[in-house]
Amino acid sequence: MSPKHPRFHVVIPCAGTGSRAGVDIPKQYAILAGIPMVMHTLQAFSGVAGLGHALLVVSAQDTYMSELLIQYPQPAFQCVPRGGATRAQSVLGGLRSLQEQGVDPTDWVLVHDAARCLITPRLIQALLAACANDSVGGLLALPLPDTLKASVDGRVSATLNRSDKWLAQTPQMFRLGSLAQALEKPSEDITDEASAMEAKGFAPLLIEGASFNFKVTYPQDWALAEAVLNDRKQRPGVLA
Repeated sequence: MSPKHPRFHVVIPCAGTGSRAGVDIPKQYAILAGIPMVMHTLQAFSGVAGLGHALLVVSAQDTYMSELLIQYPQPAFQCVPRGGATRAQSVLGGLRSLQEQGVDPTDWVLVHDAARCLITPRLIQALLAACANDSVGGLLALPLPDTLKASVDGRVSATLNRSDKWLAQTPQMFRLGSLAQALEKPSEDITDEASAMEAKGFAPLLIEGASFNFKVTYPQDWALAEAVLNDRKQRPGVLA
């Protein structure tokens, strides 16, 4: 990248426990298709040219990640023990580390879920291309494909218009300075970086992602993720 143009950096929060995944270690470190889940995520970002700093934000007590980076080297990634009790705190810890390393506040930061291990370089590059010249930044998302219901006491109370509804994914890409300010004092309804930016009055850009870019959350998600990864092994380059 030319020094006259903003650079692109990556922050991947890895301080969560993944309690809903049904595994006895943080889910991002559990084996999926032969290697720890998070390694699939890192390999996708390693396949994108032009990225600057790449941080893995872990808890201070984390012993898994540093060992994994020895076993599965990813030279572009730096382990930062600044994870917090919430996603927002972990992301902010990563942003603070970038600031301390002298990253310009106008540089872009891509925040990605470690458990969205099916992300591809092509999707990341699509986000970069769409947001690089945007005034705000944006996120990968998927138009809601199914009928949307509201409920009261477990029964349908209404069928909602889905035409303007999107499912938020990651990466989410915003300027370092703006995102750090937005996450300094997040409210309880801040669930991702885009919602933090929205709370500050910004309207992030929506870039269509892919249905396979789901977050591995529940036990049943593992089999689907493994099937996708195994299919990619058999057909390399199909979703690169």
